[in-house]
Amino acid sequence: MSGSLHLTTVAAGATEHRPLIITLFGLFVVATLIITIWAGRQTKDAADFYAGGRQFTGFQNGLAISGDYMSAASFLGIAGAIALFGYDGFLYSIGFLVAWLVALLLVAEPLRNSGRYTMGDVLAYRMRQRPVRTAAGTSTIVVSIFYLLAQMAGAGVLVSLLLGITSDGGKVAVVALVGVLMIVYVTIGGMKGTTWVQMIKAVLLIAGALLITFLVLLKFNFNISDLLGKAAENSGQGAKFLEPGLKYGKDATTKLDFISLGIALVLGTAGLPHILIRFYTVPTAKAARKSVNWAIGIIGAFYLMTIALGFGAAALLKRADILASNKAGNTAAPLLAQEIGGGAGSTGGAILLAVISAVAFATILAVVAGLTLASSSSFAHDLYVNVIRKGKATEQEEVRAARWSTVVIGAVAIGLGALARDLNVAGLVALAFAVAASANLPTILYSLFWKRFSTQGALWSIYGGLISAVGLVLFSPVVSGKPTSMFKDADFYWFPLENPGIISIPLGFLLGWLGTVLSKEKADPQKFAELEVRSLTGTGAH
Repeated sequence: MSGSLHLTTVAAGATEHRPLIITLFGLFVVATLIITIWAGRQTKDAADFYAGGRQFTGFQNGLAISGDYMSAASFLGIAGAIALFGYDGFLYSIGFLVAWLVALLLVAEPLRNSGRYTMGDVLAYRMRQRPVRTAAGTSTIVVSIFYLLAQMAGAGVLVSLLLGITSDGGKVAVVALVGVLMIVYVTIGGMKGTTWVQMIKAVLLIAGALLITFLVLLKFNFNISDLLGKAAENSGQGAKFLEPGLKYGKDATTKLDFISLGIALVLGTAGLPHILIRFYTVPTAKAARKSVNWAIGIIGAFYLMTIALGFGAAALLKRADILASNKAGNTAAPLLAQEIGGGAGSTGGAILLAVISAVAFATILAVVAGLTLASSSSFAHDLYVNVIRKGKATEQEEVRAARWSTVVIGAVAIGLGALARDLNVAGLVALAFAVAASANLPTILYSLFWKRFSTQGALWSIYGGLISAVGLVLFSPVVSGKPTSMFKDADFYWFPLENPGIISIPLGFLLGWLGTVLSKEKADPQKFAELEVRSLTGTGAH
C-alpha cells in the first residue's frame, strides 16, 4: 500500500470514528480542567503556586516527575526514531534513562535543601543577587521554550492526524489550542494543578504503553527475537537495522553527532528547569530522594516498553507509510496502535488509535504545563521580584506576575511551535537537553561544590553555555539546509552537527572556571560553608 493510500485509509478510519476520538480528547481536557480549577481554589500564596505547598509525598512527586519527563519526545519521537533507524533510535531511550543517575547522585537532594522555588535561589545564595538571577531566569526561559517547541510540534502532528487536518493553517490552529490550554492550566492551577495533571497523565501513559506492548508481543508469541527479526526484515535494511550506524556512524560527522547527543542526554536532565522545580514540592530531602527513586523505576519501565513500540512499528508498518504520515516518524506509535487494533478502517483499530492518541495528547498537555510553570516561576521570582522590584514585591504581586508571564511565554511557544511542526520531537528535546547541560548544569555544580566559584564565573558559565549552544543550533542543519530543517528552503548552516553539546557543554564548564579564576571578587567562605551545610543536611531549608 502506498504512503498516500495508507494515509487516506487512516483519515477514513478516523473520520468514521471521529465522534469517539473527539469524545476521548474532550473527556481528558474536561477532567483535567476540573482538577485545575479545584487546585486553583487551594492555591493561597506563592508557596502554593510555585511548590504546591510542599505537600506531595515522595511517591506522588515521583509519579509527577515521570509525567513531566516522559514527554511527546518519549512517546512519539523515540517510537518514530526506533521505527526508522532501529538501534540508533533506541539510543534516545538509553540516554534519557541514564541521565537520571546524574540527577539523583549530584543534584536532587542538595537542590531541594538549598533553594526555595527556582534554580536562581541556589545560585543567588552566595553571589550577587541581581546579575545571577537575571542570568538564571534568562537561561530557564530559553531552555523551557526549546522544550516547548518539541511538545507543540508533537501536538500539531498528532491532532492533525486524528482529525484529518491537512492544511498548514489547521495544524497551526491545533498548536494554538494546546498553547491556550496550557496557559489555562498554569494560570489557574499553579503547581498543585499541574502536579495532579502530571500524575494522572503518567498513569495513563504507562497503561497505554503497557497495552500496546502486550498486544505487539502477543502478535509475536512473546518472542522478542522474532519481533526484532521481523522489524529488521520489514525495514529493508536487514541486519543493519539492529546494529549501530544507520543514523549515526556513517562518517566522522555523524559519529561526532552521536557522541554530542549522548553527552547532552546524560548531562541535560540535571539542568532542566521543569525537572529541578519538582524537587521543591516535597517537604523533606528524604522525600526528594525517594521521589527520584520512584521516577527512575517508572521511567525505566516505560523506556523498556519503547522497544516494543518502536520495533513493533518497524515490524508491522511499512517505512514508506510512516514517512508519508510524518517525515520525522512522529506518528509511528498511533499508527502502530491502529494496526494492532485491526488495521485502518476497523472499529478496533480506530478505538486503539483514539485511545493512544488521547494518551499522547494528555502527555503533551501535562509536559507543556510543567515547562510553562518553570519559565513563568523563574520570570516572576527571579526577574520580577528580585531584579525589577529589588525584593519589595508582595506575594500577590509575584503570583500575578507569574500568571501574566505564562500568557506571554505561551504565545511565544505557539508561534515557534507552528514553525517546528515537521521536526522530530525527540531531536528537538535533545537540543533542550544540550542547552540545559551547557548553561545550567555547570553553574549548579560549581555553586554547590566549589568554594572559590564567583558571580563572574556564574555569569560567564550561564551566558557562555547558553549563547554557544543556541548559536550553534541556529547555524546547524536543524534550522536550515535539509528537507527536515525548520526552514527547508533556506541554507545558512555552517556547523555540521545537529547536536551542539560536544562543544557547548565543555565550554560552559570551562568559562565558569575561567571567569572565577580571572575574577577580582573573592568568594565569601562563610556563605559557602552555610550553603554546604544546608545542601547536605537540610538545616535551614524552606
